[in-house]
Amino acid sequence: MSPNSRNRSPRKRRLAAAAVGTTALMAAATLPPTTTANAAQSGAAGPRMYRVTIVNLTDGQPFTPVLLATHNRRADVFEVREKASKGVQEVAENGNLMPLVDALKGSRAVSRVVTGGTPVVPENRVDETSFPNATTQMIKAGRGAWRLSWISMLICTNDGFTGLDSMGLPRRVGDSKTRMTNAYDAGTERNTEAFKDIVPPCQPLIGVSGDAGTGMSNPDLATDQRIHHHRGIKGKADLMPDVHGWTDPVAQITVTRVR
Repeated sequence: MSPNSRNRSPRKRRLAAAAVGTTALMAAATLPPTTTANAAQSGAAGPRMYRVTIVNLTDGQPFTPVLLATHNRRADVFEVREKASKGVQEVAENGNLMPLVDALKGSRAVSRVVTGGTPVVPENRVDETSFPNATTQMIKAGRGAWRLSWISMLICTNDGFTGLDSMGLPRRVGDSKTRMTNAYDAGTERNTEAFKDIVPPCQPLIGVSGDAGTGMSNPDLATDQRIHHHRGIKGKADLMPDVHGWTDPVAQITVTRVR
């Protein structure tokens, strides 16, 4: 139970439970806060420490709990104009961080992997959902790991996500870097914009309701495109541009070296 749970109204507790109620998002939210990978993490002086703050800038798109990784130049989490990995596909379609966490932990190019514990909602949904519109995570980086990557699903989409791939880390203690990130389409699923094809937490997090939704990929919707800039919500079915839409950038990330 979070520190604020006892103070929530019954309705807000129901919203909070629904928002992480699917298997995929519950798994993401209950991962250990820090998981460690392999060779890149060693070093006589000990690992460096970074504070990473991510802010949701949208009006209508909640993010899944964040996934962060420090790594060297041989690792890529995603790359625009390239095919999405299975791990990225699971994040973008189902909000499921586990396959990508496992893949990163298995890479010798990766130093640390950290996941957040809650969704990150638009500022206009903070009071209603009791979830934050920003998250701050601490992550270490070992010898040779001078890059940071981050990914989160845009929950009210079929296969939309945001993030950052291979950002150079600040070199000196006290130095910071800030970047804005855009919305991407994983290219792995048709954008039906129907609630039945979208993860269920979309509805309570944004305050609308409809079909139950799903946390599983549907082979009938599969596409074989490359990662590309997301074209936004068109209003084809249940999603509404004036409710679920956005303009880029969708997020701000600030990274500060603290040790």
